[in-house]
This record gives sequence, structure tokens and C-alpha cells, in this order.
Amino acid sequence: MSPIVLEARHIHKSFHDPITIPVLKDINFQLRESEFVSVIGKSGCGKSTLLYILSTMDTDFEGDLLINNESVVGKGDAELALIRNKHIGFVFQFHYLLNEFSVLQNVMLPGLKLGEYTAAEVEHRAYEKLRILGIQNEALKKPNQLSGGQKQRVAIARALINDPLLIMGDEPTGNLDKKNSAIVFDIFKELASTYKQTLLIVTHDNEFAANTQRIIEMEDGKIING
Repeated sequence: MSPIVLEARHIHKSFHDPITIPVLKDINFQLRESEFVSVIGKSGCGKSTLLYILSTMDTDFEGDLLINNESVVGKGDAELALIRNKHIGFVFQFHYLLNEFSVLQNVMLPGLKLGEYTAAEVEHRAYEKLRILGIQNEALKKPNQLSGGQKQRVAIARALINDPLLIMGDEPTGNLDKKNSAIVFDIFKELASTYKQTLLIVTHDNEFAANTQRIIEMEDGKIING
């Protein structure tokens, strides 16, 4: 059986403003290497709140979160930032590319920040990720010279630059047309099957979710399926 990449144990989360409102209730699940998993549920069911906790951005919760078999509870901001940069790649609905930099430089940024490789090695790795995604010929262009679908592929390349344990996506096809959504889905599927990449994708797109390996369905702050 594939190794466990991420595990949530009895995660509870409440907002206190001014009354206490529970938003996540006893969340338990595991993600294994090369799993392609989607998270679905109506708006307000807790999907984005859960992703924020799983990404280590929100530490104000009860329960335990293990990444790479190590609990992140109680770790300081600097340590959590290192875990995020090293182990988690993010793909959002909006690409958040910097237009003052080339495509290549955008992809390199998290690699340079991590500091585990020389600039030349990071550049080589960035070209390799762009090649995998079929956009190496756009490397020296600025993001504003690309189509929406190409920009999202650049964002995926950037998420892959540090060879993360896990890619987390928050509505990564939410801003794309049907054709480009299908391209992004196929990229994710290939990353899981060929490169053993683990993916956890929050989505409103039921067609997208239906084609993933596993669906985690949420309702009122609880996992009801998956």
C-alpha cells in the first residue's frame, strides 16, 4: 500500500464572533501517495476552511494534522512556512502570476525561496516542469502574453517546482472554459498516474470530481462520504 502523505485526525474548527459557530466537526481522513482526490459540497459546507487548515495556513483548530507522518500542531510560523514551501504546491482559481517576471522566472520563485538548489539547478528544474506541461516554448514570455489556460498550466508548473508531496487546489478550473478545464484535469490525472503526485482538489465542478479517483463529500462541516 502507498505511503500516507497527509492525515487529518479529529479536526474541529469553530468561529467565535461573538457566538461560537462550529464550522468543521470531527474531520478524519488520509491521503496516500499518487491519490487524486476531490472535495465537494455546497458553498459554506467548510471545504475552503478545511483546505486552509490542511495547508498549515490556519493553526487555530482542535485535533491533529500529520504531513509526511509528522504532526504540524504546535510548530512555529517559520517551520510551517518551510513545510508549505517544501511539501505543498498550491494551485488556485486565479493564477497569481507576476507580470513583471517571465514565465520561467515565475515558476522558479518557490524554488529559489526554498534554497535547496542553485539558481542554475532551479532554472533547469523549471524548464523540465514546463516541458511536462507542454509550455516550454512560452518560457521567456510574460504571463500577460498567455491565454487563461496557459497561465493555469504555468501556475501548475510553479506548484511542482519543489517536487511537493502534495498539490492542493482551490477551484483550479473555476475560471476556465470547458476545453481548458479538461486539459487541467488531464494534467492532474497524468501527474498522479505517471509521476505519483498526490492531489487534493476542492471543486464545484461535479464532472471534474466524478472523474477523480476518490470524492470527499462535505455537508455542514462534516465529511458525509469519502
